Amino acid sequence: MLSKHAPTSLVGRIELKSSLAVTVLVLCISQPAFAQERLELKQSPLAGSQVFGSKGCIKCHSVNGLGGSLGPDLARIFERRSIYDLAASMWNHLPSMQEKMQELGFERPHLDEREAGDLVAFLFTLNYFDPPGDPELGQTLFIEKKCVVCHQVGSQGGVVGPSLDHLGRYSSPISVAAAMWNHGPGMDYMMQAKGVQRPTFSDSELPDLLAYLESASPPSVAQPMYVLPGDAEQGLLVFKKKACDECHSVWGVGGNLGPDLARRGKRWGLTQFATAMWNKAPGMIANMQARGVLVPELSAGEMADLVAYLYSVQYFAESGDAQAGRRLLLSSSCLACHSLNGQGESTASNLAEIGGTVSPAQVISSLWNHTLRVETGDGPATPWPVVSGQEMANISAFLQERRRN
Repeated sequence: MLSKHAPTSLVGRIELKSSLAVTVLVLCISQPAFAQERLELKQSPLAGSQVFGSKGCIKCHSVNGLGGSLGPDLARIFERRSIYDLAASMWNHLPSMQEKMQELGFERPHLDEREAGDLVAFLFTLNYFDPPGDPELGQTLFIEKKCVVCHQVGSQGGVVGPSLDHLGRYSSPISVAAAMWNHGPGMDYMMQAKGVQRPTFSDSELPDLLAYLESASPPSVAQPMYVLPGDAEQGLLVFKKKACDECHSVWGVGGNLGPDLARRGKRWGLTQFATAMWNKAPGMIANMQARGVLVPELSAGEMADLVAYLYSVQYFAESGDAQAGRRLLLSSSCLACHSLNGQGESTASNLAEIGGTVSPAQVISSLWNHTLRVETGDGPATPWPVVSGQEMANISAFLQERRRN
């Protein structure tokens, strides 16, 4: 249930918004197949909205104008954000958030990994990480890209593919990417048979197309969506099991036919990732066939794990600088409590021992809960270190490098 402080109309608005972010291809995947996925990979935006209410976020933040006004409206931040931006923002604002919670008379709550995952799912439905597309431009693209030849919206369009009038709530950019990969070859065959040139999409065109389809889709019954976080360790296993490492390397380990996925140095959102999966699929599939590699299918759960792994190696963010991260830790007030390579204090953990592949939900919950212990610790007050999303990426790069070494 939502907190008693949450407007009762918020759930209805959230259910409507959570029906969005669905791709043209999602109806190619049957709902029973989704039911066979591992339950821990199902994150619910509706549950995230309840976390948003029950944890008191709504007392300060609003969603499309519903809620508090002390913080920004989280559905109206029209810029691309990475998981490092989210982590940095939560970290930087913790002192002021803590102060405001005390003024309002409630303690800052504990946030476990599942709650963090649901909250991230909720933020995905608000376009917090990816700016929203333009439905009018999307309608034009639906015709220009020849989607209308096979698919219907309203009573207009072909009937070769499924009608897109009633899109389900069981998709996200993660299952968009999985569907585009799995069903691309079959769609290629059909397009060739009908004399339709296979379209490509720019970084902005796919969000616009989805926005159009979403605007034409009525709200549907709430059900879990496949979004971050997956399991990064499982994602590493998927990366190897599906032979991704035969063409791609990570930190120099793996194949060299494709780029090193840890050294892209470019910030991407999930819709950009789905776009790239579609645009580059013909070339990737041709390379695999030439090498005798079976083209793998990826379930939505496996794609969630794979995306979590790619997040852990900084695929979706500008490349972090490990040495810059080390310098930042050494120069910041973190060492007033933590130790690093023999420097600093030992009242908290040794930062040199932290690292490894963790899910984004673990990152968020650990930052939130860890600071509770810092604030209640003994000793003189220390300046609160403020970091940017890039600096958070640098710190992560340093911790990951420590783990690999």
